[in-house]
Amino acid sequence: MGRGWLTRWKGVSLMAAAALLLATGCGPEYIVLNPKGPVGREELHLIELSTVLVLIVIIPVLALLAFIVVRYRDKPGNKARYMPNWSESKVLEVVWWGIPILIIGILSVYTAKTTFALTRPPEADVKPLTIQVVSLNWKWLFLYPDQKVATVNYAEIPTGVPVQFELTADAPMNSFWVPQLGGQEYTMPGMAMRLWLQADEPGRYYGHGANFTGEGFAHDNFWVVAKSQSDFDRWVKQVRSTAPALTKAGYAKLKQPSVIGTAEYSSFPPGLFDDTVWINGGRYMPGMMADVTGRASAGSHAGGSEMNGTDMSGMDMNGKG
Repeated sequence: MGRGWLTRWKGVSLMAAAALLLATGCGPEYIVLNPKGPVGREELHLIELSTVLVLIVIIPVLALLAFIVVRYRDKPGNKARYMPNWSESKVLEVVWWGIPILIIGILSVYTAKTTFALTRPPEADVKPLTIQVVSLNWKWLFLYPDQKVATVNYAEIPTGVPVQFELTADAPMNSFWVPQLGGQEYTMPGMAMRLWLQADEPGRYYGHGANFTGEGFAHDNFWVVAKSQSDFDRWVKQVRSTAPALTKAGYAKLKQPSVIGTAEYSSFPPGLFDDTVWINGGRYMPGMMADVTGRASAGSHAGGSEMNGTDMSGMDMNGKG
């Protein structure tokens, strides 16, 4: 009996040590706990707060469990107080109902505050970079509407600049996730979602589709490469001068289910992102319609977008069913 308990405690100790090494960075890097941007840092603070609040419950419960097992175990001569007619305690009721309610209240307030604070970039004086993202089977297409270039399975961004990702899908629903820069956002056919992220230092950050999407799911990853503004500008010029153009026929081939590497394009069909949204159902989340209609009237219609002449009177612009 004694050796069995000793073996179990050794196993628990080893698992606890491994978890501690991972959390402190002494072992393999756990990228969710190593944020490189303001969004990721705020979400890490939320994870830390949640962990502390959970431990407030777990540690006393485990300590009480050990105490009860030892104190009230059935053994000869046990002098623990025996109370067969005990039925309730107002003090204990307050403790085991009051503490969880307090914890949930604290976590709810902090989560709501953090969530609403992250809906907009903190740097109001810096112009965000807009990148339109289309999730495909099993690849990611990144469109730069201002720079007029496009990439597949990687995106380059300047450091210290908020990046406004506009997300949709031309395949089954997926989830866009760059763990070191921030949380995930869904990509859905016929809808455009928003997610802003920012990298504070140069680096190569791993991204992946967080929804299972079939046989190519394991290869459905991408990279976000953060570099200085000058290096980013040079990269844009290089892509413009050396990469081929993405045509409508090329996009039709690209969207077919397949696993490929990276690719760059010096241009892409005007209004490609908007057309993809409308063709798949045409819904934008609240708050995006003003930007979309402004962009469509300024550029997409002139570029032959399929939004031109579309009767939108019967469409649901609020994303409601």
